[in-house]
Amino acid sequence: MYVLVGFNKDALAALADCCPPGSVIVVEEPDIMTARRVEEHIAANTVVAGFIEAPVQDEHDPRAIVAAVPRPPGVRAVVPMNEYGVVAAAVLAHEWGLPGATVGAALTLRDKLRLRERCAKVPMSQPVFRAVSHQDEVLRFRAEHKGECVLKPSNRQGSLGVQLLGPDDDVDTAWERCVREDAPQRRPQRPLPSRFLVEERLRGVEVSVEALVRNGAMLFTNTTEKEVLSGIRPVETGHTVPADLPASVTGRLEEAMRDLIEAVGFDTGVLHAEWMLVSPHDPYLIECAARLPGDSIDRLIDLAYGGSLLKDLLVLLSGGIPAARALPTRAAAIRFLHAPPGEVVALTGVEAVRALDGVQAVDVSVSVGETVGVVNHSWDRSGSVVTTGPGPREAAATAQTAVEAIGIQVRPVP
Repeated sequence: MYVLVGFNKDALAALADCCPPGSVIVVEEPDIMTARRVEEHIAANTVVAGFIEAPVQDEHDPRAIVAAVPRPPGVRAVVPMNEYGVVAAAVLAHEWGLPGATVGAALTLRDKLRLRERCAKVPMSQPVFRAVSHQDEVLRFRAEHKGECVLKPSNRQGSLGVQLLGPDDDVDTAWERCVREDAPQRRPQRPLPSRFLVEERLRGVEVSVEALVRNGAMLFTNTTEKEVLSGIRPVETGHTVPADLPASVTGRLEEAMRDLIEAVGFDTGVLHAEWMLVSPHDPYLIECAARLPGDSIDRLIDLAYGGSLLKDLLVLLSGGIPAARALPTRAAAIRFLHAPPGEVVALTGVEAVRALDGVQAVDVSVSVGETVGVVNHSWDRSGSVVTTGPGPREAAATAQTAVEAIGIQVRPVP
């Protein structure tokens, strides 16, 4: 029996192909069960034995989580399936004597400010930062750092509230967005504690490192190159696996990952850490998540290397050692669709793109008649294209060609 903390529709679909019927229990917040129609989604999935409603996002009260989730007979692993399930999964794994991140590491990795404070105590390259509770503190920090800074909440995901501020950006407006912006389908309706931080703005090549870790030692690593929107909102526009980097650079990133694992005391599971290469051999930590990577990066890894990152994670958290992965035999990429704001009046090119060589999947998440807004976070994007190629450049080029061939026509909405 596997206990999955947090609802993840794509992961459940993948598990249906590799796990026996009735071998999974989903644990999720009651509000999110309703908002995301979880019962409806899992009703036809035979792998799901049932669900438990629990306050999994009460990260400040681990005992409430333990009290709400009785240990299922024969449980083999507790798996965090999204960002907001990381702490609860670590708490339950610790309580039940199963492998996991450790509660301390989970709490640190779930709070960007706490992670910054922890890494400041060890030799870890990262931006200068400061906790803030008012827009005046943001103004002062920006003035001290050449008129630029990054403002972000400490405990959200999907670029929610994150803003890159220049000298002319209005801090009062940015602060209001940062404080109030949230994802109601992924967060309970009750108030939860929030903190905010401001950081110096770095520039360079943005990458992430995905790692499978057992007892504090890395068993597998991959480096992903990413692209983001220009402007105030750094929403990700694409990823390529593996990153097209020299071996010396990926080696330096792996060293930094080992330092990070030691700094936070992470034990067993998967990590997805984002880094900025301000110079080829000088990675600065941006943030790190103790869960499978989002944005279909896990799928890109599977396409490039073979195997299943999700299955390997289940093996790890069940106390086993996954089979060693070979070097990638090809590359994979994803590029996201971004419709201009307005009412969608036509979609073109979708079927032609599906027929292109190297295209593995096309997902368009908007439909004719739907109104789309400005892209402020990951859930505002309009779809994606997943591709493969013999190398990173070819996979990325195919993905870019594909998204440019899909037309999302809109008309302005008053």
